[in-house]
Amino acid sequence: MAPKPKPKPTASSSSQPPPPIEDLFTSLNLHIQRSQFEQAVKVADQILLVVPSDEDAIRCKVVALIKEDRIDDALSTIQASQRLPIDLSFFKAYCLYRQNKLDESLESLKSQEGSSTTMLLESQILYRLGKMDACIDIYQKLQKSKIESLEINLVAGLVSAGRASDVQGTLDALRVKATSSFEMAYNTACSLIERSKYKDAEQLLLSARRVGQETLMEDNLADDEIEIELAPLAVQLAYVQQLLGNTPEAMEAYIGIINRNLADESSLAVAVNNLVALKGPKDISDSLRKLDRLMEKGNGAQSFQLSNGLESKLSPKQRETIYTNRVLLLLHANRMDQARELVAALPDMFADSVMPVLLQAAVLVRENKSGKAEEILGQFAEKFPHKAKVVLLARAQIAAVAGHPQIAAESLSKIADIQHLPATVATIVSLKERAGDIDGAEAVFDSAIQWWSNAMTEDNKLTVIMQEAASFKLKHGREKEAARLYEELVKSHGSVQALIGLVTTAARVDVDKAEAYEKQLKPLPGLKGVDVESLERTSGAKNIQSDSRVGITEAYEESKNKEKAKKKRKRKPRYPKGFDPANPGPPPDPERWLPKRERSSYRPKRKDKRAAQVRGSQGAVVREKHEAAGSDTSANTSNSKSDQATTSKGSSQNAVASQSKPSSKSSKKKSRK
Repeated sequence: MAPKPKPKPTASSSSQPPPPIEDLFTSLNLHIQRSQFEQAVKVADQILLVVPSDEDAIRCKVVALIKEDRIDDALSTIQASQRLPIDLSFFKAYCLYRQNKLDESLESLKSQEGSSTTMLLESQILYRLGKMDACIDIYQKLQKSKIESLEINLVAGLVSAGRASDVQGTLDALRVKATSSFEMAYNTACSLIERSKYKDAEQLLLSARRVGQETLMEDNLADDEIEIELAPLAVQLAYVQQLLGNTPEAMEAYIGIINRNLADESSLAVAVNNLVALKGPKDISDSLRKLDRLMEKGNGAQSFQLSNGLESKLSPKQRETIYTNRVLLLLHANRMDQARELVAALPDMFADSVMPVLLQAAVLVRENKSGKAEEILGQFAEKFPHKAKVVLLARAQIAAVAGHPQIAAESLSKIADIQHLPATVATIVSLKERAGDIDGAEAVFDSAIQWWSNAMTEDNKLTVIMQEAASFKLKHGREKEAARLYEELVKSHGSVQALIGLVTTAARVDVDKAEAYEKQLKPLPGLKGVDVESLERTSGAKNIQSDSRVGITEAYEESKNKEKAKKKRKRKPRYPKGFDPANPGPPPDPERWLPKRERSSYRPKRKDKRAAQVRGSQGAVVREKHEAAGSDTSANTSNSKSDQATTSKGSSQNAVASQSKPSSKSSKKKSRK
């Protein structure tokens, strides 16, 4: 056995003293300037071995770890330095922000002074949390400080906050052009999309792509890197094509982005989601597979998260849209268990949104539990009245389809800002009428009339509602109230249609009033004298202007009929080839189209009984019968199994078959037991 090699002696700290502290700091500074952060971490560790509480070395190590994307190690270093009198709360907040622990990150910033750096990080956290108004307030406070790309972030915040109409005014106030950078052009184009100016957005996105290509080429980036940087522009251009109705172009663009895979994770996720939404219920399996690549199931039974760091890179609205599309696809695919599981996890993920409860109601409706869906939507509307509009509309839709008109009408009546609009009033009245609540429907009309009378705006809507209310009251036998409404319309607006309705309605309850208002009706032109008695005996009256007109019309009709009669001519009948009409021959059989069995001439054939009689002696007949029986046995056997032609083989197989029959019967008995 060969002897083991002796281990090399290790240099101990006593034998090899560390370099001077000044040299270590010089080396640390040099590595940081050269962006050699891994080496900087090693040198910082050497300094901390000599001086464990050195504040500069700890700070340099934390920053170098963050630059190396070693966020967990940076947090561990900060955690180990808590006992030292060093304030590292800003770095801790940034590390928590990178880990998408936004609430903890915001809490860590509370102890910091309101410096521009701290405020900028706070604005980013608020943007990620979806608190856009607070984010915009910080951006506006930071306008005096010269922070790079602040205007770009401000425009992005305005768009995300739903204030796209303020973008152009903000750019004018800041004296910044939309095409000053491709990022600014992109954000401004997003504001145009929010304002439904799709053509303008398309032109601005094309300009942004041109500016971006020129800028990135000046930075000497490779073509693939340029395409990755401009991927958000490509996705947004495809989205604009989708909004413009150019579905084939949009779908082709999305598929190209996905197949090339030259995009950042967030742009790729948006492209996949938009393609899935564009395809709809077509090719559900492929759409689910595409979404599955974006999502991964956590350790818990009901915890879900997006993969590849998308949880931190996508906005809450984007993440919610992806989850929503996945639930809808699962419903289309009839995977109810998976849909129910995902829907149960959404309220914790998006606590401030109404989408989880709407999806939960959709799952219940798919399971034919409309009553339960109406119940949870009603509870949510009572608990969160400021979010109740969409929920109540969904509840009304579900109840109307499920045959619960009273619940649907009640839901619509709770939406204050639309309950007096003519369309809503008509819907509520129709639902209450379907439910048999005529008094409730009438009350809806009365409430709407009172509201529009006090509103003092848009009188045309008041006219429409009063007209429909009068028709409704007249339909349900409330002539006096209908006549009152018609009379108000005539006095206030002078409506001819209302005047006609008033005359016809008042004729049933107050003839004198009907005659008084009938005089206001203008006579029809051409009606000079009308015999009422003869008119009542006819089915109706015709508008006759003059006798001469009638004569002209009759003469024209007569001449027209004569011309038609002249134009008609008799055609000679066409006979088959070789047919002589003078000698047609015997007529065809009238029963030629009937089956033979149904014709009167049909006679069934009789069997010849004499064919069975056999001539000859009695013994010969018996022998022939035996030979015939033997030949029958072999024929049956040869048919039952192929390639068995001889009589002996057939008889042996018949014997086997006769032996196997009882066993098959016994097996059937056992199976019955």
